[in-house]
Amino acid sequence: MFIREKEKTPPVEWGNGLSHRLVVATDRMGFTIADTLVRAGTKSRLQYRRHLEACYCISGRGQVLSADGSVQYDIRPGVLYALDRHDAHFLIADTGQDLRLISVFNPPLRGDEVHSLDETRFSEY
Repeated sequence: MFIREKEKTPPVEWGNGLSHRLVVATDRMGFTIADTLVRAGTKSRLQYRRHLEACYCISGRGQVLSADGSVQYDIRPGVLYALDRHDAHFLIADTGQDLRLISVFNPPLRGDEVHSLDETRFSEY
């Protein structure tokens, strides 16, 4: 058994916010759990080609859009979205308040991964 406190876990600047990686690959649990903050008003072009991810919203609001922008899901506290097909997507945090998610990755992250965000391709790790 181990105990880890968010306040004692150094945050990783992932690209458009901060992520406290609470469980990582070296913990040998088979998954990662992260407390992730997405800065208000940001839009992130993302795709996890080597990981599956599920995100549970605990505060703030935003949207997840399909890669072509045709499908939009509203994210608010109590909503979970799962990227079960390595889906390319846009994660958008509404203006005025940061979006906070509990994210689970499989396989687990090393813990130091960051995104390379630009407007021409989907960032991955």
